[in-house]
Amino acid sequence: MTFVESIKVCFAKYADFNGRATRPEFWWWFLFILLAGMAISIVSHMLSMLFSLGTLLPSLAVCARRLHDTDRSGWWQLIGLIPVVGWVVLIIWCVQEGREPNRFG
Repeated sequence: MTFVESIKVCFAKYADFNGRATRPEFWWWFLFILLAGMAISIVSHMLSMLFSLGTLLPSLAVCARRLHDTDRSGWWQLIGLIPVVGWVVLIIWCVQEGREPNRFG
């Protein structure tokens, strides 16, 4: 999956928490959010906040689908609320290969 395809898929599945997301889909989306957020913040802090708010739901959805690919519930995203340790655990899970067979399809 390419950078542009990943962005299109994530916006097409804006609030779709079902199914699975491949590693490239998730990480290209993450890179897009990071780069676009930085570029927009240079222009305007208010636009940056609006961009972050507008991409929050698809970011949560793609992370849930990524966790589904590793055979975990999307609710495990809540572990990210634990500073540092939770973030590290989420990153490790998102880096792992998808599991087959899988209860999420």
